[in-house]
Amino acid sequence: MGMPWDLGSAKTYVLMALAVLSFSHLVVYIFGQLIPNVVLSFFRFAGETVILGTVLIFAFVWLLRARPHNRPKGYFVVTFDVYGNESEIDGIRTEFKTSDVAWSFMKQYKRAYPLYNFALVGDIPKAEKRTIFRYI
Repeated sequence: MGMPWDLGSAKTYVLMALAVLSFSHLVVYIFGQLIPNVVLSFFRFAGETVILGTVLIFAFVWLLRARPHNRPKGYFVVTFDVYGNESEIDGIRTEFKTSDVAWSFMKQYKRAYPLYNFALVGDIPKAEKRTIFRYI
């Protein structure tokens, strides 16, 4: 009599099992390792490129804006009356070396002379017009 399964059908089952296992292994490898690694490496490279580009653009804009400016050698406080005309008040200091000190004096003058307005003007050597830095 025969065995419950013969040798020919056993080989077929073994080959079919190997084929299924190798195909499933191939599918797992493709969708589990190959595709995610390619996609992640692409997005990693794209992210690095975007970040590097942003840094370079920021540095370029900063360099353009950070070029040296003509700094004033001194500062003056200019007084304006109620009508907007330039006027002088006797006894106040008008020439300063730094803008912070001039600004402090301007605030003090504004409290002492509320009907006058004061402008902080820089002494820029090659300027055609006076530049008002602060005005109160």
